[in-house]
Amino acid sequence: MAASAGPVLSREEVDRALARLGAERDAVESALLALQDHPGLRLLEGAELTGRTLERWSVAGKGLPLLWALFDRYSEALASARAVRARKAKPGGPELAELSELLTGDAVTVPGGALPDGPQLLGAPAKLVERISLDALMARMNSWYATVLEVVSAADAVWSALPARIDLLLAELHRVQTLAASLGVRTGGHPLADDLAGLARDLTELRSEVREDPLALWRPARVPAQRGTVPDGEAFATPSGVVDTERFDRAGRALDGVRLELENLLRLRDDAEERLQGVGDLLQRADATLAEARRARGEVLAKIASSDVPAVPGPASALRERIVTALELRQGGQWGRLAPLLDALEDAAAKELARARQSLTEVTQPLAVRAELRGRLDAYKAMAARMRVAEDPEVIERYEKARWLLWSAPCDLRAAAAAVARFQQSLRPAQAEASEGTRAHEDSQAHQAAGQTPVDGQVQGG
Repeated sequence: MAASAGPVLSREEVDRALARLGAERDAVESALLALQDHPGLRLLEGAELTGRTLERWSVAGKGLPLLWALFDRYSEALASARAVRARKAKPGGPELAELSELLTGDAVTVPGGALPDGPQLLGAPAKLVERISLDALMARMNSWYATVLEVVSAADAVWSALPARIDLLLAELHRVQTLAASLGVRTGGHPLADDLAGLARDLTELRSEVREDPLALWRPARVPAQRGTVPDGEAFATPSGVVDTERFDRAGRALDGVRLELENLLRLRDDAEERLQGVGDLLQRADATLAEARRARGEVLAKIASSDVPAVPGPASALRERIVTALELRQGGQWGRLAPLLDALEDAAAKELARARQSLTEVTQPLAVRAELRGRLDAYKAMAARMRVAEDPEVIERYEKARWLLWSAPCDLRAAAAAVARFQQSLRPAQAEASEGTRAHEDSQAHQAAGQTPVDGQVQGG
């Protein structure tokens, strides 16, 4: 055997190296056994792969047999070192030199070839066999293990998470399609049905992609240049990453949107008759109000002279034609077209009723003015009685004039308003006299109060 190129280890260093390498061997064996039983590995071996997964697995799939072969070389080399160490309890110089070569030198013969994505061997010529140290062999196993485990774990994560998600989405899609069919929403005849058909195609494609190319739906946490490297102290590090659910989330949101719109149509189907009845009721109330306005206008024209009474508009016949259209849409189950039409009809019917009420108010305005003048005339008459001028001839003449104008038909509102104003003016002298008498009476009382003799116990000022 060739002498070790490095320093010769002491007996204590040899024992520590044997213990460390033995522990690493046991850890590698446990990890390889676990990897061999990994569910992701079994699924990959039985699947018909495509795309990125096929590309990655065509390389990583060769790693597990190679790992076991390298592990055997590692175990054999370690066993040889242990055998040398077992010859003597206290090995001498030749034994320590041999052990140093076995433990730290290039004493292991392995198949040649580059590591998977191994940057340290890029550009190096391929070799059939090569001799490396145990530490180098461990690093090579680490690299292959990381490569295999990354693909296996990623595929297993995707296959564990997404098929159930697709099943839920497909079940919801089927439920929404059933709801659409019950509403008469058909493909090619309604945008919502076209959306559902598109979602069905997308989910079918996603299902195939999950089954055949799971790595297309995996986002590794490490950048590609870091794959194959192993951090110090982590001989068999676990790869990390997340399952890409963006397209599933987007499909779920789109499906929710279609479902909400269909539920709105469902409520429209259930409420359409009642809402159309409500529109009809509003129009009937508007017609009744307009009829009342026309009757009131005739009364105003008969009772009020020289008054501009606005004309009363006719019924909204165009609205009734649109109601007929809405009924046809409801009977035909065309809920998508009925929804905006029904909203517009409800708004227009409410405005029609408001317009009728405004017309009635404008038509009856002269009668309200006449009633207000009558009320003012009665109030002034009562005032005249309180001021004891009700028997005054001028007051009587002006009152009778105003009363005759207000209670005659047709009533001239302008002349009547002027007569009421003249009657009010005839009361002003009496009002002024009454006000003067009230002030004089108040001044007299104040003067008397100032001249009173103080009562017992009070002190007079000054």
